[in-house]
Amino acid sequence: MSWTIRSLLLGVFLLSGCKHAGGGVTPTPTQPQACDAQQAQISREADERASPWSVEQHLAKNFPGKKVSWLMTDSAYQNFVVKPNARNFGRCNDRGCYLFAAPSETIQAAVEKSMVDGAHDPAVIGQALGLPAKNFEGPLRMMTLDLAATGVCVRLPVDSDPGVWKCTSEADTDCFKFGGYTSGGVPELMVIDAPVSQAVVTEIP
Repeated sequence: MSWTIRSLLLGVFLLSGCKHAGGGVTPTPTQPQACDAQQAQISREADERASPWSVEQHLAKNFPGKKVSWLMTDSAYQNFVVKPNARNFGRCNDRGCYLFAAPSETIQAAVEKSMVDGAHDPAVIGQALGLPAKNFEGPLRMMTLDLAATGVCVRLPVDSDPGVWKCTSEADTDCFKFGGYTSGGVPELMVIDAPVSQAVVTEIP
């Protein structure tokens, strides 16, 4: 999905925190028990639609380190994570918090390439990720989450996920395309209930 098209998302997301939380044993992210029954069903249907591709293949090919990252403006981080004391990142409803994330290596490389004289160049990040530079203006926060350590539910993103901007015509380019990649070709995953307490947060001047 193109990150440009999430009206409340900046970078990969502009996240609203929620207080929905899961518990229990911490499994590896590719195990079905990492997801509740509803998310597991959505994941199975997504894998069937993507066949012969699957979330496990997607993880193995594009997320070998099992770590994901995403960017937020500092103002969004303060408003949607810090002020509400959010427990999970993402756009939330009564079933959970939904977060689009990319491989950590991809996000970190884009940030490193963008640094000039101690500050990031929004245009460079935008070009690397296939997003408009305005999404990255001002101080940023980069969140990194270890999927294996947290055992969160991950799956291929689908059209019905919160924040999806649906295509309205064949000419649309910055809209959701099913398959696990943004319109700019960056791999992405849907992460359910990404815990704020277990994310490494880095300030990007």
